[in-house]
Amino acid sequence: MSAMRWAGVVRPGHGVASGVSVGSPHNPYPSGSIAMQLPHFLSLGLDLSAFFLGTVNLDIAPQRWQLKHADHCFRSLRWTDLHPPETFSFVAVQALWEAQWHTGWIYFPHPETKAAHFQDSTVMELILPKLQSLRVGAQLQLRCAGNPISLMA
Repeated sequence: MSAMRWAGVVRPGHGVASGVSVGSPHNPYPSGSIAMQLPHFLSLGLDLSAFFLGTVNLDIAPQRWQLKHADHCFRSLRWTDLHPPETFSFVAVQALWEAQWHTGWIYFPHPETKAAHFQDSTVMELILPKLQSLRVGAQLQLRCAGNPISLMA
């Protein structure tokens, strides 16, 4: 089976997924959106409980990316009463950090169903284990099996 490889730079996010923007008028989710979504994903067969409950925002500019197919796709998921249901896709990836590969997921809330906090098409949201020394500006390499995404210049 073929494998894709690419790299990017960690960028600051909105803080909504992890809940770090609590107190901001832009985050109505006190525990973070991922923590609120976690039981819904679990009931549909995806257990994210071993991961950091937030996202790592990886900017792959100047490339853009587009989802071709996902390992998991949860359509019209109602995880909050604050806005209409959303569709989420997940692609299994591995991230190279400090000479070790860490298994994780590309987390893709479909923009056509998302109420707010949109990402640029050069940014991938990743769900990874807690990587203690990972900081904004760090470079990550990613790999995944097959070709579930398209990378475009």
